[in-house]
Order: sequence, then structure tokens, then C-alpha cells
Amino acid sequence: MKGYLDAVNRGLEASRWPITCLQFAPNDPRQNPIEDVWLQGKRFVREVHSLCQSFRTVKGLFEFATQGQLFQLLKVFMYGSFS
Repeated sequence: MKGYLDAVNRGLEASRWPITCLQFAPNDPRQNPIEDVWLQGKRFVREVHSLCQSFRTVKGLFEFATQGQLFQLLKVFMYGSFS
């Protein structure tokens, strides 16, 4: 990853980089926007838990709840503007 970013950013000043890598706390829902996606998928599975006879069913329901969805990841704006 570091090599790729070095190549893309070609020694520019940090303020002019076309790509920036931000390190999130891996499992901190207050910092990492992807945790909101996990939360929404898990919430759906909890709501229909009576249908869950196997792990395959749980996996299918989670995929159903998250595939093709547009998520509003408001936390990502904590790290600057994205356009």
C-alpha cells in the first residue's frame, strides 16, 4: 500500500496528494465508517432471526440486507471533505 501511494502521489506535498490513506481504529464504531454498514446488516438479521435455521441462512440474510444498498456514511466527513 505504501509503495502504491508513493507512486501515485509522486513526492507531492501532502496537501496536494490525489490519494490519501487514513487509518481508522479497526473496530471502533465511533471512527470507522464501515462499522455502520455492519451494524445495519446485523440489525436486519436480528429482526428476522426466527428465519435463521443455519449459518447459510444468516449469511444470505446479511447479504440481502447489505447488497445494492446505498449507505450514508456520515462519519467519513469527520476526516475532511470528499467530493
